[in-house]
Order: sequence, then structure tokens, then C-alpha cells
Amino acid sequence: MPVNANKPERWKADIVQSVDLYNSWFLQFAPDTYRKTRIETTKQVENVFTWTSQLTNISSAVLQQYPSILPALRMTTAPPIARDRLIGLAGVSPHLIRSMEIHHQIPMQMSKEKIDSDLAKVGQVIMRLSDDDIFPWLVNRQKPTDTELYRAATIIADRLCGASVDPIIRNAQERRQLEGIGQWLVQRGYSQVKAAERVRFDAMEPGTFAFRLNIQAIQDRDARKVTIPIDTVVMPLQSQSGNFPLLIEAKSAGDFTNTNKRRKEEATKVAQLRSNYGNAIRFVLFLCGYFDSGYLGYEAAEGIDWVWEHRIDDLAEFGV
Repeated sequence: MPVNANKPERWKADIVQSVDLYNSWFLQFAPDTYRKTRIETTKQVENVFTWTSQLTNISSAVLQQYPSILPALRMTTAPPIARDRLIGLAGVSPHLIRSMEIHHQIPMQMSKEKIDSDLAKVGQVIMRLSDDDIFPWLVNRQKPTDTELYRAATIIADRLCGASVDPIIRNAQERRQLEGIGQWLVQRGYSQVKAAERVRFDAMEPGTFAFRLNIQAIQDRDARKVTIPIDTVVMPLQSQSGNFPLLIEAKSAGDFTNTNKRRKEEATKVAQLRSNYGNAIRFVLFLCGYFDSGYLGYEAAEGIDWVWEHRIDDLAEFGV
């Protein structure tokens, strides 16, 4: 029986309360979260300066030793360049650049000659486009002062954080949401399964819950295995053998536009789960922020219910 999806008369009031809750959190905590991330990023940029001899040595050898520095190096140019722009300007392998930035490693299958050649081109492009206003020592060829290095590091850190400000805020909000769910469950006698225990979602003990659990599924079209990440998995206290746990997906949004772009993600996830485990699988959203009636109506039509963070006690109506 639906808890919120079948009560459109309550949606308008819930949307207002959800927006107010998100805005209150944002004004109180987001600036501090951003500042902390910027401080940590500044330290990382200072390491980049050390490893590259203050940007005077962006060689293939350095890039192979420290592949994770590439995003910071892209922010040292005038103007800062996107990943794909760097690939095009340098004329190098997209796989190489994406592997360095996403996985922080050099692809194993590439030849040493190709790696050396491509990374030499990357270094040349970055040094040619370096922002002389931020790095005066590259122009006057003098040793930079500590003040110059710190000033440059903070500017590059700002550029890096500015490029990823939405994920920074979204990740902080998601952590807060999961903490809230965990506290609510523990207060009702549940215990958390640690990630290291590698428990299967359908083999959990009654009265336990786990965060960020992966569920294996098979796509119908090509029988390819897919991994479906679930934010929170809860096996109710009164569960019987063979029962499925409740799957909870934490969602937050700081504006109405992005939610409508992302609403198909949940529908796809639910479709994969049901095709593998049947309609008995239970999947709900845990919402905070800007989710309008269009979003809610779409999810309801897909058979997806939800719990508002400002009314977290609704979780009890799902049997937990």
C-alpha cells in the first residue's frame, strides 16, 4: 500500500516544507562545507607544485608518477581547460586522460611509447597555456616566494572547487541524509552491518541495515551483469525468511530543474531490480529539497513511493 505516492493532496505542502528544510541546511552548513573542501584542495594543489617543481617540470615521467594531478593542472592555464579540450588540443588518447582523471592511474594496455608521447604533449600544452598572472615565477624565472606559492594554490583550489561545487554540496547533503536514517533506525533497535562484512542484500539478518550496498542484476537485452548501488538497505525487525529488505535511495536537490533531468534514473534502477527479483522488491526514495509535483507524479506513475526527510517517521509505514 503506498504511503505518499497516492496522496497528491499532500504534495504541495510537503514540497514547501522540503524546500524550506533544504534551504535552512544550505545556509547553515554549505559555506562551511565548501570552505573545508577548499582548504583540503589547497593542500593538494601545494603538493602538485612540489611534484612538478613549481610547474617548471610537467614531464611525462612526473605525470606517470602522479596521474591524479591532471585536473589541477588543467586549472593552471589561461583560460582553464576542460578535460575534452585538453584531449583535443594535445591530440592524445581520450582513454589515457580519462583513466588518469577518473581512476588516477595509467592504462595498463597502452604501450610505453604511446604513453610517453601523449603525456609529453599534455605537458607541453599545459606549460604553453600557463596563467602568467597567477604564476609570475614562470615569467621572471625566479624562485617563487612562499606567499606567491600559497596565493597561487588558493586560486587553483578555488577553480577546482568552483568546477565541482554542486557535487561537493550534494555529497555533504547525502552524508547528512544517511546519518539521519541511521540514527532513526538505531533508535528503534536496528544495528548497522559494516561495509567490510560484504553481506548480500537478500541474506541480511532481521533488524539490520547497511549503507551503500551493491546489488547484482542482469540486463534483459544482452544478459550483461550490472551493479546497482543502493544507499540504504534495511531488513525489518519482523522479517521472515525469504523476505526482501527495504531499499532506500537518498535524493536531494537545490533547484527544481535538475530533479526533472534525473527522474528517469530511479525508474531505470527499479525496472532492473524488478526484472531480476520480481515485484516483491521494495524501493523508496528519501527526499529533501526541490522536488515538484511533476517529479513526484512521474515517480508515482513508475510505482515508486517516497519518504520526506521532514517526515522521516513515515519509514515506519513501510514496516521498519
